[in-house]
Amino acid sequence: MKKIKNEGELLKEAIRVGTRYFEARGAGKFESTDHVDIKVRAIYLLLVKDGVIQALATEDEKAVNMRHKLAIWISKNLPADHHLLQ
Repeated sequence: MKKIKNEGELLKEAIRVGTRYFEARGAGKFESTDHVDIKVRAIYLLLVKDGVIQALATEDEKAVNMRHKLAIWISKNLPADHHLLQ
């Protein structure tokens, strides 16, 4: 797995956008005390279920891989001139 530039910041943006998608989709609501990995897993699973992203292989479904997958997802959905892609 190749680390992408600004991956940490991209993950934060993915969680922010993914949370809005998650709640708008009616899948539930996150609490401020929910751990980041809980949010990452829930958003990842919903995006896979909706066919937005391709699922990881079962043996690769670890938090670190899900984080990476969400960072890639958001990087492909941000405008080309977004500061996180520079």
